[in-house]
Formats: sequence, C-alpha cells, structure tokens
Amino acid sequence: VPGSGFSLEADLVTLAMGFLHPVHEGMLQELGVERDGRGNVKGPTEGSDAYHTSIPGVFAAGDMRRGQSLVVWAIREGRQCARAVDEWLMGRSDLAG
Repeated sequence: VPGSGFSLEADLVTLAMGFLHPVHEGMLQELGVERDGRGNVKGPTEGSDAYHTSIPGVFAAGDMRRGQSLVVWAIREGRQCARAVDEWLMGRSDLAG
C-alpha cells in the first residue's frame, strides 16, 4: 500500500533464510555460538533457558535455530522468543507465548 512503509530502530537485525543451516562465517563464528549436528544455532524451546543460545543475551529462533521450516513455526518461535527476551530483560513478561 503506498505510503504504508515505516522504519524501526535496532542495534542489530539478522535474517536466517534458506534450505541449509545459517551462514557460519561472520557473526556466528565470531560470537562462538554452539551449533547442533545440522549446523543450526543450538537453543532449547522449553524451560527457563528457552531460545537462549550458549552466549548470554543472544537468542535464536525460527530458521536460525531449527533450520528451514514452515512459516507457521517461524511465527510461533518468534513470539515465544520475544517472550523469552522480555523475561530476560525485565524479569517477567506479559507477552503471550
């Protein structure tokens, strides 16, 4: 829709798309995040460490964590990861998981 664009400020934005694991060279390699056997960023989806990576304050969801999958999984994980980040930052969250 013409004129409906907008901008959001962010310190860092990453995109993880495709049929293989995320690109390891660059940010993932520099951070040293742990990866699973398929090369995706390792992170649980349950419990108090949900969506946390092996690096404190770094979270992963969607294709970055599970590999190429359905968009409905990405939406679900995005919402749950946002809740995990909110809890980590604020100590609690009112966001629906």
